[in-house]
Amino acid sequence: MRLTVGQAVVRFLRNQWTSRDGHREKLFAGCLGIFGHGNVAGLGQALLQDDGLPYVLARNEQAMVHTAVAYARQKDRLQTWACTASVGPGSTNMLTGAALATVNRLPVLLLPSGTFATRVAGPVLQELEVPQAGDVTVNDAFRPLSRFFDRVDRPEQLPAALLGAMRVLTDPAEVGAATIALPQDVQAEAYDWPESLFDARVWRIRRPRPDTVDIEDAAAIVRGARTPIVVAGGGVHYSGAEAELAAFAAATGIPVTETQAGKGSLPHGHPQAMGAVGSTGTTAANALAREADVVIGVGTRYSDFTTASRTAFQHPEVRFVNVNVAGFDAGKLAGLAVVGDAREALTALTGALSGYTVDSGYRDRQAGLWRDWDAKVEAAYHPAAGTTAAGVLTQGSVLGAVNELSDPRDVVVCAAGSMPGDLHKLWRVRDRKAYHVEYGFSCMGYEIPGGIGVKLAAPDRDVFVLVGDGSYLMMPTELVTAVQERVKIIVVIVQNHGFHSIGSLSESLGSQRFGTAYRYRDPETGRLDGGKLPIDLAANARSLGATVIEARSRAELEQAIKDAKATDGGPVVIHVETDPTVHGPDSDSWWDVPVSQVSELDTTRAAYETYVAEKKAQRPLLDPSN
Repeated sequence: MRLTVGQAVVRFLRNQWTSRDGHREKLFAGCLGIFGHGNVAGLGQALLQDDGLPYVLARNEQAMVHTAVAYARQKDRLQTWACTASVGPGSTNMLTGAALATVNRLPVLLLPSGTFATRVAGPVLQELEVPQAGDVTVNDAFRPLSRFFDRVDRPEQLPAALLGAMRVLTDPAEVGAATIALPQDVQAEAYDWPESLFDARVWRIRRPRPDTVDIEDAAAIVRGARTPIVVAGGGVHYSGAEAELAAFAAATGIPVTETQAGKGSLPHGHPQAMGAVGSTGTTAANALAREADVVIGVGTRYSDFTTASRTAFQHPEVRFVNVNVAGFDAGKLAGLAVVGDAREALTALTGALSGYTVDSGYRDRQAGLWRDWDAKVEAAYHPAAGTTAAGVLTQGSVLGAVNELSDPRDVVVCAAGSMPGDLHKLWRVRDRKAYHVEYGFSCMGYEIPGGIGVKLAAPDRDVFVLVGDGSYLMMPTELVTAVQERVKIIVVIVQNHGFHSIGSLSESLGSQRFGTAYRYRDPETGRLDGGKLPIDLAANARSLGATVIEARSRAELEQAIKDAKATDGGPVVIHVETDPTVHGPDSDSWWDVPVSQVSELDTTRAAYETYVAEKKAQRPLLDPSN
């Protein structure tokens, strides 16, 4: 079959499928792209004449990768999108998206264009020239950010590159960004392909079972525990192991704490659900973490937020049992590595622990700690009158209104700033796929394109995108894509005139919120500490084609949420102003951010003294028993 390389790529992608537990679906829902001189006549022409792979025009190359990644996460990594960009800056704009995908262990296929493989016209527009290496291009920057990388300089190389990318995209332990760089001349080159290359291929998503001896050893460790806890990570969701985790917790009485990616592993109200753990955790989860003699990590990579920079677990003889499909993550903290699928491992471990349960006093302690925390959530959702100035809400009350007025299956999307921390602590999750906070890379600007991806993956759910003004200004243009595709997302812009999260962090580190507020430069001080900038984000969103509702009180916000849910046909933006100096309840935890050891500022010197004191609780967390 004679086709160009671009045509062959499109025909191949539309015939790839995944299968797990007997459920089969297309691996690629479509292709997101922006065309330039590098791909318009290659992949662009191929997509034009082949409607088997739907095409969506994005506004920003980084954003389209976020959309694909969010889609893949909502689909439990069983389906994703391909993303194509032109040579040079178009392709390198995807680098941030590649990093985000790989950090979060999420599948996305990147198809950056490149310079001429023949070099016949070089140097071409946007080509990077490296004097000591003629074969280097800007696309080499994708190598360290991708789980798979290949450059197709000849058509004959394409089948191996495509199959290699599919292997990584469908491997639960190796998944991340897969990049196939396609030089612009190669994209348009014709070749006689074997028709078998385009046959339907089904990639089975494996559920590797853990070794029996590892389950037996894990059960022995847990049976010897008095105050064990579970740390549930994103692997619980990707495995679809929520029911197995609930059964494990109910049978054993072991409390379950959650990472950002694992939030919602148990629904709000489950007796063993203690909520978020670590730097952005609940006081209930963190109190139990400090006392835990055994920590059972399920599908977590133990980031610094989860371990509170290795201060969360303070029991002098704490041990770790790490259940993970990836041996790399299972081997962390020198714990017992149980390598296998989360659902399979939890089922086996529940059976091996038959008859074991924590004592009634430990169950009572869980219940008491949770009651105390839940009362704090209520206070944050419904702050007392006079907490802030008239017409200004707290961030907690905004989250509370959205949480209480959204349906259980509605999805909340967020990524950066202070809201992910507040959501982790405060949001009451009622459905396994209703919480979507990107906190592996915490990428500002992810929220709106991510919300589009979630809505494309779950069209029967309302999607609430919560975004601060700082993050909104990073990438508002994808609202145009939502308008174009009539994708209804409900974007709640929280206006606080600057970077709420970093402002608070700056203050705690003695840096006095320097450079974190949207202010005029004061001619007298020469600094950005003048009056507030007259930024009208509501007008901005309206100019991009979104329906905009401005809310200035709790009552107006509640009505806006109801009206937004009743609206169809495209994005709805709710604009609300908050007080950035009012914070959510404290997590009674810590995060390691170094403070200047020497400074002329009293605030910095005081912050450094606090830092030194907090750092004394930091531990290596190396389980010596394994």
